[in-house]
Amino acid sequence: MLEKVFKLQSNNTSLGKEVLAGITTFVTMAYIIFVNPQMMSVSGMDLGASFVGTCLAASLACIIMGIYSNWPVSLAPGMGLNAFFTYTVVGEMGYSWEVALGAVFLAGVLFFIMSVTRLRRWMLDSIPLNLRIAMGAGVGLFIGFIGLKNGGLIVANNATFLSLGDFTNPETLLAAFGFLIICSLSVRNTPGAILIGVMLVTILSVLFGLIEFRGLVSMPPSIAPTFMKMNILGALDVAMLSVVMSFLFVNLFDTAGTLLGVATRAKITDELGNAKNFDKALKADSSSSIFGTFFGCSPVTSYVESSAGVEAGGRTGLTTVVVGLLFLVAIFFSPLAAIVPAYATAGALIYVSILMMSGMEKLNWSDSTELLPALIIIVMIPLTFSIANGIALGFLAYVVLKISNGEIKNISSGAWFLTAVFVSKFLFL
Repeated sequence: MLEKVFKLQSNNTSLGKEVLAGITTFVTMAYIIFVNPQMMSVSGMDLGASFVGTCLAASLACIIMGIYSNWPVSLAPGMGLNAFFTYTVVGEMGYSWEVALGAVFLAGVLFFIMSVTRLRRWMLDSIPLNLRIAMGAGVGLFIGFIGLKNGGLIVANNATFLSLGDFTNPETLLAAFGFLIICSLSVRNTPGAILIGVMLVTILSVLFGLIEFRGLVSMPPSIAPTFMKMNILGALDVAMLSVVMSFLFVNLFDTAGTLLGVATRAKITDELGNAKNFDKALKADSSSSIFGTFFGCSPVTSYVESSAGVEAGGRTGLTTVVVGLLFLVAIFFSPLAAIVPAYATAGALIYVSILMMSGMEKLNWSDSTELLPALIIIVMIPLTFSIANGIALGFLAYVVLKISNGEIKNISSGAWFLTAVFVSKFLFL
């Protein structure tokens, strides 16, 4: 049955290799089951329900991806968009988390429609590469800013807005220690470096009496507080248009880049370099963003950490199914998730942000009309504490610079469309 579904022999792999690859991928991305519930709980969600929802959404998404597309790419609620969900849509804009979930649902539906039509290719081709890269890097900087704040490594200052945190505070010290541990393990290519860092800081916190140990395993908390609670009608508000667009396009470009990158590493491309079953993989990813909202999750997306499993020998969807089953088992570790403090995950956020900013090396630094808008996006996303506002300012600058330089013909239809959406946001919303 496994051979028929996953075609192990034709992909030059075996059951043992796929299981080992699945375990490797899970260890590298398991930090999300601690980080995501913590971040979502800030929006008002129940922490226990969010933990179970994170595990269930990731499990179901992985199993669908593995069986339907036969790709070794695992999924879970995406970093960056969960921060946008909590700190911008709920925190800054004042919407309830139920309405924010409704916006995620609508963005997921639009993503799925784009995945099954030619709209996807039109959008991917029409948005300038520099701006696509800038979105990922800017979101990374946004996550890093939150990590520095949660760890107490930066604090508010009336004179300078920000200043260095108090390193006599044990929590701040542990946050910095966790980040350095993660970096040290990562440069040695240690599988699960992020998870090890988070767990080590948590264990030290227990030993130093900063938190109370409450056990490791128990029956899962109820998911009822967040299950099917999205407010779709509330998200149909015109003011939410830019929010839905931000969820959609950041998820679209991040997903496309991750899928193609992992496909290349896994050598699941044809002789022309095209990824096999790419459309199926994209459909599986986009549908995951829809049903992820049923469990109370921000957009579920493909994880670049899947490349760790590929390096361990994973070549088929069986790797991803193994990851999905491990996420299912993880729901019984809710007591552990409940005691992980925010400063323990701060190092993980900072490290992930650095990885996301690495794409800046691919920017076109020779064309100022392309470079300056990209840098505006990267800088303004964290400084405005809003992914939507940062992207909006970058697109506006792009159009203005192209027009002023006599390159109006080079502005794509997709860029014009998004610019119109963001101009409307600033003028009328």
